[in-house]
Amino acid sequence: MRIVIIGAGAVGSYLAERLSAEGQDVVVIESDEDVAAQLQTSVDCLVVTGNGASPAVLEEAGLRDADLLIAVTTLDAVNILACNAAVRFGVPQKVARVTDPGLREGLAELGVDFIIDPEEAAAREVVLVTTRVGVSELTEFADGKLLLIGAFIDPDASIVGTTLAELREMVSGWDWLVVAIIREGETLIARGSTVIEARDHVLLMAKAGRTEEATRLLGLRTARLSKVVILGGTRIARLTAAALVEEGIQTVLIEEDRDRCVDIAEANPKLTVICGDPTDPKVLLAEGVNRADAVLGLTGWDDRNILGGLIAKKMGVGTTVVRLTRLELVKALPAGVGIDVTVSPRWAAASEILRFVRRGHIFSVVTFHDSAAEAIELEIGPSSPAIGSTLADIKLPRSLIVGGVQRGDDAFVPRGSTRIEEGDHLIVIARPEAIGAAEKLSG
Repeated sequence: MRIVIIGAGAVGSYLAERLSAEGQDVVVIESDEDVAAQLQTSVDCLVVTGNGASPAVLEEAGLRDADLLIAVTTLDAVNILACNAAVRFGVPQKVARVTDPGLREGLAELGVDFIIDPEEAAAREVVLVTTRVGVSELTEFADGKLLLIGAFIDPDASIVGTTLAELREMVSGWDWLVVAIIREGETLIARGSTVIEARDHVLLMAKAGRTEEATRLLGLRTARLSKVVILGGTRIARLTAAALVEEGIQTVLIEEDRDRCVDIAEANPKLTVICGDPTDPKVLLAEGVNRADAVLGLTGWDDRNILGGLIAKKMGVGTTVVRLTRLELVKALPAGVGIDVTVSPRWAAASEILRFVRRGHIFSVVTFHDSAAEAIELEIGPSSPAIGSTLADIKLPRSLIVGGVQRGDDAFVPRGSTRIEEGDHLIVIARPEAIGAAEKLSG
């Protein structure tokens, strides 16, 4: 598949790296010469320097032969114009990053097939994980009937040293299943002999409403928040604050820029806005951070978010969530250092965009911060080779597992004896080398 990406910022560069590593034919258009040169040396793709809204530049990038255009510059107008130009080039699918809600009406008529807002998606993720103590991911599949839950295993957890087969014997029913373990960047697709170790990043699939036993064994619990402190006044911070205030949670936002503080306070009178350094321990203590249920580091700077989270954890805050842009920082932060959850607009955008890249009846794709694996919801089409076979009969690759099935109005965690039917929705967790096999399941 030929994919043209416009914009080599945090989102565009990450997508270029991920897609080119999968063998996709990727071309990136970037207006900044230095950024373009840096990307060309680090990612195996063609980089064209120029304005992504220019027909001449699009022609040079080979847009006429593209299957997908992804316009993710920081300028909404450029992204929309690029999609409009792509209509004339005959590009089948066009994705645009549009952050201004006032510009979203009528975009389909201009050629935009799908709108993404990375900051908005990241803000939703922040709110979800903040209310679940210890949860690193919480994603709905099968119309909300199945949940993919991620968590880091505490060194004192009773299940440390237990195999997944032994864990199955400890639980009742078949309402949840550990599907993968991410350990030091390596994704281990679940097998009965897999042993749970301290600080493992565990991914489990569970029926909605049937997560109590699983979360108890993992040491997780749902928290009713009374106070949350947000560090920074970025757009993600504002969106998150608005959502928390709407839930009736006392929310304090700390931002250095006085003019920005005034704007935020005027836009949301129910929000407490403090003008000060969000990484200054004196400021944090003065605003009662030590009594907060959660602290969210959402400034525009990775280092400040990490520092704020570490200071908050030292003060006794139960949950710290930080926004990170640089992937290498996530890998450099082992579980238990003081940061409970990391979120990023680039990962949120990648999850939304990748379903356009995947072939077949793909409904959603979820990426993970510390792994190249993906969780994919796909529909079994009439030509699928899996129809009529059990999961055990299909002989799936060892780097792939089916964690959930939606069949009509029902959704369940499958067994090896589960027989696949046309129209089933399968939730598949796969490492990069098994993505092709996952796509073939849909037919």
